[in-house]
Amino acid sequence: MATIFFVIIEIVSALAIIFLVLMHSGKGGGISDLFGGSLGQVASGSTVVERNLDRITVAVVIIFALTTLTLDLRLQ
Repeated sequence: MATIFFVIIEIVSALAIIFLVLMHSGKGGGISDLFGGSLGQVASGSTVVERNLDRITVAVVIIFALTTLTLDLRLQ
């Protein structure tokens, strides 16, 4: 039963990573600009939206990595 839970978390986090990476702006902007990414840029060149998006992406990647390792150990 616990393995099914980790598989569901793995799938959801994988889809979230895909979505979050597509949200990041490239060289000419991205989907994140639609949500205020281009407004009010600070001196460092990164907006609050982009920094928060980076933090969320890192958190989801960590969850994905932990569930991958957990599933690997459980299925051996």
